[in-house]
Amino acid sequence: MEDNTFLLYGAYGYTGQLIARLAAEYGLKPILAGRNEAKLKALAKETGLEYLVVNLTDTNTLIHALHKVPVVLHAAGPFIHTAQPMIEACLETKTHYLDITGEIEVFELAHRYGPAAEQNDVMLMPGTGFDVVPTDCMAKYLAEQLPDATHLDLAFAMRGGRVSHGTANTMVEGLGESGKIRRNGKIIDVPLGHRSQTIAFAEDFTTLTMAIPWGDVSTAYYTTGIPNITTFTRVTPAAYSLVGILPYLGWLLKMNWLRKLFRSRISAAPAGPTAEERARGSSYVWGQVSDDEGNRVTARFRGPEGYTLTAHASLIITKRVLAGEVFPGHLTPAGAYGPDLVLEIPGTRRELG
Repeated sequence: MEDNTFLLYGAYGYTGQLIARLAAEYGLKPILAGRNEAKLKALAKETGLEYLVVNLTDTNTLIHALHKVPVVLHAAGPFIHTAQPMIEACLETKTHYLDITGEIEVFELAHRYGPAAEQNDVMLMPGTGFDVVPTDCMAKYLAEQLPDATHLDLAFAMRGGRVSHGTANTMVEGLGESGKIRRNGKIIDVPLGHRSQTIAFAEDFTTLTMAIPWGDVSTAYYTTGIPNITTFTRVTPAAYSLVGILPYLGWLLKMNWLRKLFRSRISAAPAGPTAEERARGSSYVWGQVSDDEGNRVTARFRGPEGYTLTAHASLIITKRVLAGEVFPGHLTPAGAYGPDLVLEIPGTRRELG
């Protein structure tokens, strides 16, 4: 097997296709994998890549596929349902594991598997896309500016584009759930949107944000050791005014029939942003750390649209793993590769203040 080959599971999903088509620019040759042979065959014909039909519930076939490669890039969510069988198969086959999740529960799952991964010389690195590479790198960068920081706020926003089916389905999984923050080193439940702040992501882009349970509530702690972490995203004032009633609707939002209705609407919508929308779109990250003395450091980041960023970031990390830059156990992107990892992505820039 060539040293530029890896398994791309979920290859025919929206983000998986972006990764498959971009891989050649990084000199990489993924084996396309997933459950649907017809979709795999069509993508393989377009890209000239090999494919394997693999179902996560078929352990023997999955293990056979993983024996072919040193690393898998897992792109089939919602990862709360798909990560564990892949991680367990990777531990058995000593295959390094990457994914593009943003789900707190999946990061915590990988962390629990960390000791077993270390014993097996396997690296587990969930979150190699927009979730959480730019925010994780921001956390690491700010922690280096203020080493005694005790509090970290991270926020992200998008301009242009839309969400993919996979992202939307993951959002459906979170309906009716509480917000989450890290306080004194522990992840705790809080009301969704319990904090809000107006943030200047750029000179021409200031917007309202609210606290949400983003992946960095988990990962930024492992990257920086900062014990108090809150994550925010852009929200309209009208939407934020409705957040207060969500706790009273939690029982309804968790009903299977309602979630099925949402999923059917998602399936009928476009798969994700068009190439033109992605080209016009931008992603933004803002971060601030503070210490017990009242010192603060703030920084801002701008990059390409989120799915474009995900494709580049995941391939950059995959290439590093294939080159032997691996660290057994559970790692975060910036924890392994430093705060400047995100600046390897075309069209990115970061500034203090």
